[in-house]
Amino acid sequence: MLGIIVWTLLIAIIVNIILKKVHLPTIIGYIVTGTIIAYVFDLHNAVNNHDLKEIAEFGVVFLMFTIGLEFSIEHLKRMRKEVFITGSLQIIVTTTFVVLICMYVLGFDFKTSLVIGAALSLSSTAIVLKTYNETNEIKKRHGQRVLGILIMQDIAVIPILLMLSFFTTTGKDVVGLIFNTTVAAFVLIALLYIVGKYLLEPFFEHVTKAESDELFVASVLLIAIGASFLANHFGFTYSLGAFVAGMMISETKFKHQVEADLTPFRNLLLGVFFITVGMQINFSVIANNILIILVLLPVLLSLKYIIIYAIVRIDDTKRVAFKTALSLVQIGEFSLAILELARSSSLINPTYSQILIVTIVISMILTPIVLKNMSNLAGKLIPEDTLTISNTYNIDKDTKGHIVVIGYGHLGQEIASNLRVDGHEYVIVEHNLKYFEMGYLDDEPIIFGNAAHKHILESVNIKQACAVIVAIDNPEKVHLICEVINDLTLNTKTIVKVTRFSEKEELKNLHLEHIIVEDDIVAKALVNETKECKIDFIEDNIIKRD
Repeated sequence: MLGIIVWTLLIAIIVNIILKKVHLPTIIGYIVTGTIIAYVFDLHNAVNNHDLKEIAEFGVVFLMFTIGLEFSIEHLKRMRKEVFITGSLQIIVTTTFVVLICMYVLGFDFKTSLVIGAALSLSSTAIVLKTYNETNEIKKRHGQRVLGILIMQDIAVIPILLMLSFFTTTGKDVVGLIFNTTVAAFVLIALLYIVGKYLLEPFFEHVTKAESDELFVASVLLIAIGASFLANHFGFTYSLGAFVAGMMISETKFKHQVEADLTPFRNLLLGVFFITVGMQINFSVIANNILIILVLLPVLLSLKYIIIYAIVRIDDTKRVAFKTALSLVQIGEFSLAILELARSSSLINPTYSQILIVTIVISMILTPIVLKNMSNLAGKLIPEDTLTISNTYNIDKDTKGHIVVIGYGHLGQEIASNLRVDGHEYVIVEHNLKYFEMGYLDDEPIIFGNAAHKHILESVNIKQACAVIVAIDNPEKVHLICEVINDLTLNTKTIVKVTRFSEKEELKNLHLEHIIVEDDIVAKALVNETKECKIDFIEDNIIKRD
């Protein structure tokens, strides 16, 4: 086993160095490594090892945990449309179309068709979110749509697994199974809510007082793995429990440190996960069924693309719909587990299962390449959505002493108005298409871009600016943007508005000297008004006495 591990590491490093030279992501390198070691060491059967599968799955668990850190409960409430409406529609419509094709075109029975339809409706959380995290696409509009659908797909794994149980149990047992699952869901949610609301913050405070980095890391692992174990114990997926735990920690002041400490574990175990995906590539199955796979793969990808594009396009732009659909056309890792369970329960023919598994893995291999070129494709295929953006304000390379305003929301608009009246030279960076178009129509010097990206800030000559005003209300985005500005200018000329003192505390390590606390300013203004009222009151009483 030690020899296999050494060879796996060596192969992974060599393959990824080669792929990096041709600008391909490490995900493909890990999958190729898995395929190589499967054939060199004859490990095709090892991929079905339960322990190996659980270790690999924890890569996805830690990924979902770190995604949860980015989303508070309030954030998830705001995303309820993306999660519960768009996500549910995507799963239901995709499953229905696949079921109809399987029954009336391929002649499968209803149970087999439903299992295949449910499995193929899911997409790859691991590949898409890992890539989106690295490129920061997760913060964009299409990234939010993708995340919402993936969260719903993760939730949908529970009823899909229940469905498999129904198909293999008697009618009497089904009622008990539904009841037990419902009770388990309520108990799990209650437990995680109580722990997150009342115990997490004091727990991390006690750990921090010990001033031990390894204890803090151990505490983070305890929370992530413990929540996953608890969810699995109640019959749910590991990753769903980890996601909820991450959301609970996002409500505390420790979220940024937790994310930093967990990232190495996440990336390492995700590598193991992608290696196990590569181990499932079987060239003999591909050779024997090459025509079926060559037809099946484009049909599946096209079907999912059309369905997702149509659903998202109902209430969003063509560009967002295009990127969302293209990101989710592949079939995901949970689909592999569902098909394996269905095969072991005799719900699907072993040959069909193998063909589908190989097709799924190929779709996963293609995904990083598609995501890497997605923006270029969108620009070429959907020019009308980028027409306005292409006419953004171009700042002169020699410009210096100007003011950079980040955000053109209500506060940003007021700031721009005052700067214009005072005759200051300024440029605005806005990432919300609606606000960008407002600024563009008002002839403001505005560019469209995400201020969390260094090249966007460099394009507005931020190093030569006399001041940078961050006019954004979202504390998480403010923190992220200030981190990037800090890398470029050490935040020596950055002015930030926050709502509460607690938000100011979260920014204390970013060299910020000019932080305006809204509550403090308002409180002082109210007190000053009180003083004036008091003076008026005294003067009125003196007049009355006289």
